Amino acid sequence: MSTLIREMPEGDRPRERLWTLGPEALKPEELIAILLRTGVAGKSAVQLAAELLRDHGHSLNRLSQTDRALLAKRKGLGQTKAIQLKAAFELARRIAAERQHRQVVDTPEKAAACLREEFRSADREVFRVLLLDTKHRLIQIREVSVGTINASLVEPREVFKEAIAHSATFVILAHNHPSGDPTPSSEDIAITKRLVKAGELLGIEVHDHLILGQRTASRPHDYVSLRELGLM
Repeated sequence: MSTLIREMPEGDRPRERLWTLGPEALKPEELIAILLRTGVAGKSAVQLAAELLRDHGHSLNRLSQTDRALLAKRKGLGQTKAIQLKAAFELARRIAAERQHRQVVDTPEKAAACLREEFRSADREVFRVLLLDTKHRLIQIREVSVGTINASLVEPREVFKEAIAHSATFVILAHNHPSGDPTPSSEDIAITKRLVKAGELLGIEVHDHLILGQRTASRPHDYVSLRELGLM
């Protein structure tokens, strides 16, 4: 049987718990329930939030990437609640971007750390480029393409136009392998060499190309660096 939030003991209600204990003490579904404010007939806001998370693999990242129109169609949400959720997720993204801004990215591990969480739940290959200044400080991360990575999707003009616009000195290429195995393919190597040559013509150095996958018992890192592998 469903228990409405107003029927819970005051000390168990998400808003009261946040005020008393701080936001870090709340479960994800409780934080989402605060945003939703109300549930639906026979289901509290906490239960509705828990179902949302469950349907997205208990991943806040996957939930944050859900199209607003799809969220709005879900029973118990509607346009207003979908907007509230998308606004909260966008604020979180911007906070993360502010924290990343101007950090020094001078190792493959630091570059991977900038991308790992967003790549983790991706079910398709996503190609991104990290723009760096003369001191290897991060200027911006830009998405180039989504889908199977091949030469027709990764065009030099798309990779370098933002680098030129932001006066980047270096770029780091990066994409994921949804299979979990970050071993570079022959296509990955060919694309890298093509982009390195394009960068040379523009005076922008391609510092590295990272491929992210998953860490396993036999694979200590969840990424590979084509520069470290001598493939650039």
